[in-house]
Amino acid sequence: MHDGKAIVPSPTIPGWRLILSDQGRFWAFRRKPFSNAARRAGAEPDVDADTFDEIRAVVEHQEEIARGAAS
Repeated sequence: MHDGKAIVPSPTIPGWRLILSDQGRFWAFRRKPFSNAARRAGAEPDVDADTFDEIRAVVEHQEEIARGAAS
């Protein structure tokens, strides 16, 4: 028997674990910790946003901070 619901793959961001809350808010948690230098520079390993596009942008910003700290 088929319930008529399509199986839609969850959005992903490599290196990050995503959670969609019951309120529809996205949370992202970095799988591997940032270096101490990246943390001191302001990189956050857990972030949240209202949409997938927003969470993807926030995650990219955190990764940019970390890359800058490594330079």
